[in-house]
Amino acid sequence: MQDILEAIMAADGSVDPARELGGVAGLPVPESYRGVVVRAEETRMFDGMATRDKDPRKALHLQEVPTPELGPGEALVAVMASAINYNTVWTSIFEPLSTFRFLQRYGRTSELARRHDLPYHVVGSDAAGVVLRVGAGVSRWRPGDEVVAHCLSVELEDAAGHDDTMLDPQQRIWGFETNFGGLAELAVVKANQLMPKPAHLSWEEAASPGLVNSTAYRQLVSHHGANMKQGDVVLIWGASGGLGGYATQMALNGGAIPVCVVSSPEKAELCRRMGAELVIDRSAEGFRFWSDEQTQDPDEWRRFGERIRELTGGEDPDIVFEHPGRETFGASVYVAKRGGTIVTCASTSGFLHQYDNRYLWMHLKRIVGSHFANYREAWEANRLVALGKIHPTVSRTYALEQTGQAAYEVHRNAHQGKVGVRCLAPEDGLGVRDPELRARHAEAINRFRGR
Repeated sequence: MQDILEAIMAADGSVDPARELGGVAGLPVPESYRGVVVRAEETRMFDGMATRDKDPRKALHLQEVPTPELGPGEALVAVMASAINYNTVWTSIFEPLSTFRFLQRYGRTSELARRHDLPYHVVGSDAAGVVLRVGAGVSRWRPGDEVVAHCLSVELEDAAGHDDTMLDPQQRIWGFETNFGGLAELAVVKANQLMPKPAHLSWEEAASPGLVNSTAYRQLVSHHGANMKQGDVVLIWGASGGLGGYATQMALNGGAIPVCVVSSPEKAELCRRMGAELVIDRSAEGFRFWSDEQTQDPDEWRRFGERIRELTGGEDPDIVFEHPGRETFGASVYVAKRGGTIVTCASTSGFLHQYDNRYLWMHLKRIVGSHFANYREAWEANRLVALGKIHPTVSRTYALEQTGQAAYEVHRNAHQGKVGVRCLAPEDGLGVRDPELRARHAEAINRFRGR
């Protein structure tokens, strides 16, 4: 592994990085590597505890794992950096169910898939690194290519997946519903998960957009989501967070008008630094959408809607960008414009949503479910990053050994933007190949740093 790292590091000071990186093809693949895992024997460790009290640091372990056999259509990647997503938090606290059920189900589908059904699960759904090996049938990628990985793992053996791969019955989220994920020194991906690494970004910056940027693109921009257009008013919950930070940029970049909902003055300031003008600090303004655990407060929905109209000059949101779920969903349905769209992914505050259906059916609103993105959408979202149109939102990074703490920060919402993890990269700032483009966007690239 050290030889691989040295070959990659040599490219940082090389006149011809491609030539240096091509040399990794001649290096032997290690028999094992370090990966962050959850263990099947510990899936009941948090039984009886409230979600907020479950501690990812107790369940996430860094251990040596055997390097899996590489199958047809796959690639082995030396992971320089990864990032924390909420699905890693769910995995680490075994909610809403143990991910070992996903691995068992996948393992039953084929002899090759049986590799994934193990008593440990290497987690992580983001990665930036260098291709080490490719399996049979891979022609688009070769050893030495600098890449980022999106997290859609799909078999494409079913006709249903050939219009939109997210509808394939065998689509899975890599590192969550499959093994050998990105929070590790090596990762196994399907070749159609790979995309070119943005040349002006460091490893940890390039790793961070993958899941959330692609998710935001499908939710807002794609015709599979809200099909956002110029001038649309877009209400964005958690607008400075890991997902919302990209949604805010997508709205601004696409000519829409974001209304950013945040929970602190610091997060409000981040939204303004991104260019948003309409910001609601829900904590400062005292919005409480539930009277108690069982009862929502429609008066607060109305007050929230009035506040939005104050900011927009009397307009309701054309699109509501939903991901908190239970806590906010009733308000989201209420405040959306007549004929508007509530587009939802995830449910970080709870999966059982309640809303007053009168405001949906009588006002002809739509609820659209959105889950990650297909390869085309992920590629387009990554292209926007590579062009300097959308910027990473890394606030802090941790070493691989500190992944549990990184996940804990996300679980407690004690972070801004994305939290990165250095896997093989020994320090931040490595891997930049286009310093001129970076210099033009340095302020935007670093606006979340240290927050």
